[in-house]
Amino acid sequence: MSSDLRGQVAVVTGGARGLGLSMAHALARNGVRIALFDLLEQVENSAAELANDHDVATLGLTADVTSDTDLAEAFRVVSERLATPTILVNAAGITVWGDSLDTERDVWQKVIDVNLTGTFLACQAFGRGCRSAGLPGVVVNVSSMSAQVVNVPQHQASYHASKAGVEMLSKALAVEWAGLGIRVNAIAPGYFLSDMTKEFTDANPELAERWRSMIPLGRMGMPHDLDGLVTFLCSESSAYLTGQSIVIDGAYTAI
Repeated sequence: MSSDLRGQVAVVTGGARGLGLSMAHALARNGVRIALFDLLEQVENSAAELANDHDVATLGLTADVTSDTDLAEAFRVVSERLATPTILVNAAGITVWGDSLDTERDVWQKVIDVNLTGTFLACQAFGRGCRSAGLPGVVVNVSSMSAQVVNVPQHQASYHASKAGVEMLSKALAVEWAGLGIRVNAIAPGYFLSDMTKEFTDANPELAERWRSMIPLGRMGMPHDLDGLVTFLCSESSAYLTGQSIVIDGAYTAI
């Protein structure tokens, strides 16, 4: 366990399920109090599950990451009920498949709004809270290997662009906020069997096998494969690490 994490408060966006919830469990196991933000109604049940499994205080709040007013209110509630958050994990995200020549503008914009603008707005609300409280903080933004390589055979231009933006945003904020004591890094997962991905691979086993065949480790990542990395980035063990994006993909992008 990372003893320096015990008692801190973390906000996890997109935390009702999938990789966000899995990373919330990893932090809760280290004694972190958790606030989950999500549009899904199950966010309250997910928070109750965390509290039951790890004996930590939790909150599950409905919030839209594309709304600065939603986020401001949600962070206010967290500060009031738990304490000022000093950890933020931005895991809210969506993807849309489709040929770029046929993509409607509103579909493109939705992906950018959630993945990039939503990440910025959550970082902004978090950073303002740390500054007001005079506290240091840690941000972990969930990017993707898709920020650095083009996925095949699926077409996901909006997803690639949004995640590349998340990586540069993380670098920019890391430099800008260094004087505030706020570190900002990104995690760039490869193909992971999150809830949404598993639904797709179960329905399209031939594509899942194609992806697996391109991964040197021979398997897709499991949500718990992120546990050690997110815990490390949120703890004092990584005190000199900021402005980086760490790819975790089974060596997919190494070849």
